[in-house]
Amino acid sequence: MIIFDLCCKQEHPFEGWFQSQDNYDKQLERGLISCPHCGSSEIRRVPSAVHLTKPANPPAPIEQLPAISAAQPGMLAAYQQLMSAIVRNCEDVGKDFAQEARKIYYMETPLRSIRGEASVEEYESLREEGIEVMRLPILKKEDLN
Repeated sequence: MIIFDLCCKQEHPFEGWFQSQDNYDKQLERGLISCPHCGSSEIRRVPSAVHLTKPANPPAPIEQLPAISAAQPGMLAAYQQLMSAIVRNCEDVGKDFAQEARKIYYMETPLRSIRGEASVEEYESLREEGIEVMRLPILKKEDLN
């Protein structure tokens, strides 16, 4: 599920929730998206608002997250399932993660789920720009079995 900030020809702002970029494009092409304020079907995407302040409670650094032990098999299985889904459904952009995340955020490239590597500085810079990212430990596919 993705959320786009939209605007009609009368400049009424609203959000649209879609299954994918392709789903949005098809609905727009068929005139199925309309402004909830005036009913206009002349819709366009607008850039999302940039958050200029840091969150009051920033996410805990990876080093401070609790460890999952073998004594918690349900948690370990859920974590393995989550990581498998991420590996399966996200494009690995490697060390270009920060650059690709920005391109997606600023609509310079098609919307897609990505994963990769970013330094602490790159991660903080993305967060300061309002780009939602999540830090996860690097895992290999063979570690998820």
